[in-house]
Amino acid sequence: MFAMNILSFLYYLREYFFPYGCGSCDEALLTAEDAKYGLCEKCRATFDSAFAEGKRCDFCGRHLISENDVCLLCRKNGKVEKGRYSDKFVKLHILFPYAGKFKRVIRAYKFSNSIGVGNFLVRFYPMALTNIGLLTSDNTAWVPIPPRSGKLRKQGWDQIEFLARQLETTQRQKVCRCLKRLPSRSQKELSRDERASNLKGRILCVKPPPRTAILFDDVITTGATLDACAKALLDGGSEKVYGVCLFYD
Repeated sequence: MFAMNILSFLYYLREYFFPYGCGSCDEALLTAEDAKYGLCEKCRATFDSAFAEGKRCDFCGRHLISENDVCLLCRKNGKVEKGRYSDKFVKLHILFPYAGKFKRVIRAYKFSNSIGVGNFLVRFYPMALTNIGLLTSDNTAWVPIPPRSGKLRKQGWDQIEFLARQLETTQRQKVCRCLKRLPSRSQKELSRDERASNLKGRILCVKPPPRTAILFDDVITTGATLDACAKALLDGGSEKVYGVCLFYD
């Protein structure tokens, strides 16, 4: 608790001397807790409400509108008959739409030095396991998406690794960094089909993976990166792979 108070104070000092404001509404962050999370209390409450409200699809985690248990997209793609999300994933759970205030928050975290936002967002990863119905064990571990080659040199940090460290230290979750990505083009530059072929054979499992792997990322667009990582985990020895993403585009 003392260490966490010190951390909050350091974030508060950073915000005092180098103010970034709330990653969602740009209002000033006036308390140590606001500074630590990079979001004001009102905007944090918006995330908590969005996470808790309504029912979600059993297979992908999207909020259901009028459907029962399974969204129309998952029904259309035959996931009910298969009893799983795909041939690689038992279930995929995605939490918030990549739009509006949610989009502003993740962009503030990734591109505008609002690192404290990661301290807030990481809470939702273990919370998502309750929705999935997955109980962790000694054979279960979170697996971060590996960074693109050269990303650290270009951006100076890896936002997924930051979340991984927070999962370990503040959420007391087991993390297994067993994947490596070989040099390839940035996925952002490519079409849906090009994204899949771009990563073919470019994700390797370089350490023994957990028997049950929970693959996690911040944003999912086409799912090509997640699929390539899941394949590497299954090829490396994982028996089951689940996926959790904070935002879906």
